[in-house]
Amino acid sequence: MLSVALRTLRVRWTAFTGCFVALALGVGLLTVMGLALASSASAPDRAPERFTAAPVVVTSQDTLHVPTPVGERTAGLAHPRPIPAATVARLRQLGPVVTDRSAAGVHRLGIEADPAAVREVVGDGARVLTGTARRLADPGRERDREALTALNALFGTAGGVSAFVSVFVVASTFAFAVAQRRREFALLRTAGATPGQVRRTVLAEALAVGVLASTAGCVLGSRAAPLLTARLAEQGLAPAWFTVGDQVWPYHAAFWTGLLVALCGAAAASWRAGRTAPAEALRAASADRGVITRGRLLTGAALLLTAAVTLALALTGDPGDLLHRKTYISRPMLLITAAALLSPLCLRPLVGLLTRLPGVCALLVRENAAAGIRRSSALAAPVLVTVALAGSLLGMTATLDRAGAAEARERTTAAFVVLPADGTGFDAAALRRLRAVPGAVVSPSSSTAVHVLEDGVALIRSEARAVAPATLAATARLPLAAGRVGDLDDDSIIVNEEWRRHRVGERVRVWLGDGTRRTLRIAAVMPTGTGGNGAYVTPRNAPGAPADRVDVALAEGADPEAVTTALRASVGTARVLTRDAWLRASHPGTQRTTRLGLLLVLGIALLYTGISVAGTTIMGRSDQVRDVAVLRLAGATRGQVLRLAGAEALTVVAAGALLGLLVTAVNLAGLAAALALQSAPPALAFPWRALGTTTAACALLAVLCAVVPTAATLRRRAVDLAATRE
Repeated sequence: MLSVALRTLRVRWTAFTGCFVALALGVGLLTVMGLALASSASAPDRAPERFTAAPVVVTSQDTLHVPTPVGERTAGLAHPRPIPAATVARLRQLGPVVTDRSAAGVHRLGIEADPAAVREVVGDGARVLTGTARRLADPGRERDREALTALNALFGTAGGVSAFVSVFVVASTFAFAVAQRRREFALLRTAGATPGQVRRTVLAEALAVGVLASTAGCVLGSRAAPLLTARLAEQGLAPAWFTVGDQVWPYHAAFWTGLLVALCGAAAASWRAGRTAPAEALRAASADRGVITRGRLLTGAALLLTAAVTLALALTGDPGDLLHRKTYISRPMLLITAAALLSPLCLRPLVGLLTRLPGVCALLVRENAAAGIRRSSALAAPVLVTVALAGSLLGMTATLDRAGAAEARERTTAAFVVLPADGTGFDAAALRRLRAVPGAVVSPSSSTAVHVLEDGVALIRSEARAVAPATLAATARLPLAAGRVGDLDDDSIIVNEEWRRHRVGERVRVWLGDGTRRTLRIAAVMPTGTGGNGAYVTPRNAPGAPADRVDVALAEGADPEAVTTALRASVGTARVLTRDAWLRASHPGTQRTTRLGLLLVLGIALLYTGISVAGTTIMGRSDQVRDVAVLRLAGATRGQVLRLAGAEALTVVAAGALLGLLVTAVNLAGLAAALALQSAPPALAFPWRALGTTTAACALLAVLCAVVPTAATLRRRAVDLAATRE
């Protein structure tokens, strides 16, 4: 059977080219992803950048430590306390001290002294760093860590989608190839081959393709990984020092994953090939029998039921989970896969609807698509997957962005927002000048964070704003589910429904931005919304947090232009923005890294779709040589035959795109329901431009791959074409 498989690969190499390219690209991407993950996990020790000459560095305690029954929980503090002045004075007695005055107070300093003596002076109030650990005092460390985390998420998502789409392309290609070769398998069965031998032949073909493609993919990934990481560093998406290491395990993981994908993709096709009866060799008609196999029907129905049940459970249990990025990127895959598997059930009536036009061409397109339903399904399914992916992923992010912007518009009633020019904060003198502006109601606020221990073991961080309650009501309209904004004081907090404790009057233990532990009364509760409804505290409960935003409302009868002029004169270089300008600047949409990841995922899906569409169309046209001969002998001109081939491909692509649009609508409807349950504005956003571009690209490629082989076939005489053997 191995020799038969190798000879089949040599003869039918065009049928396996799509599988080879898809697997090679998938393995290459997995190699790049693995190398990037390995490099980020084992980043080299770097020399300190800020305190290079100081043998000892002292930093303020920037980590919160909370003991729990299952161990200590830690989290970064929003506003670490500066090193006490008395401690700095005692350290100066030990040796020369260089302080970092980039922020208010002394948070980092370098000293030339004995480390043991320094530790004795600072005690538990600060950290003492020596050697390569001094790099932890560099200000860019947190930014680099966040960049690496975003890169890991980007490559992980891209690798997962690559594996998903490559399995789909390989399975679809092998299924179509088996359907084309049913007479060939029937002849093998007639010659005495057992069903097991036929199955092993198909698996041997997949094994050979998998080995070659995985090897090529590993080579491709080893060349592409350094180029990609260098490009990411240039664009600021990765730290400047980030490079690819020399780890070996990513190559092993990618190679064996590619081989497994090839075998899994061919498993179902090999089972159908083994069930081919010897009598199939005597069939004269080449029309497909049946619409869908039993296994495909059961698998698709199971996935569809799973998608419906999990969505219903999420909506009734935790609708906020549907708004998380990991969820709205992964959950649509269930429905997309189910729709792709069940697409043959809808394809024939949908093609009939699209071709319900007078004329012979529409009739031939409809009958050709119906007679070759497996060929049509193999062409429509990748289009469905790509359109549904583009619509679901981009539509969900756009919907969440629009809902978040709508929340911000409803929450903000201030006429102006004043922001510091340097991005740090306003000092007391600047706030006094702003309060002195005639006709202006000024409400300064600070960004901070609070931590709460839920269930006694989970330390949860919640972003918060510190604002005076007396002016908050004049510049903001908080969406409250219970309580009143006016009840906020130094002994209370406003939370949202995502908190485990969120009943008005309850007391909750929290850790403030500087690590201070307090027990505050819940004054009011906001709905969860899209996640932007954080907590609110008073300035006393945000020690060390500078005022980084000033909302300004107009007093009754005040002149807006006069207030604007006075505000700009009082703050100097600070930015004075109108409400609409601030909303546009502060809610620009999806983050750059997230959007890049989505575009990368969609680019991969579109590339795989192109491979599948091209391979399926070319394979299908090779089986229609006799059909072309019959048309020519019946009097059809070359132009009519070419138009028929293009129209058939275009109709099937349109049917796949419509099914993908339907899947997109269902996925976005689930997200809209989750937003409504979270009391957020369900502003649906269909990415029509992306959907149109994706469909147009698929249609253009399908038409070209249908017309070009047909044009080459028409160069031969019709009589010769009619005598062509299968």
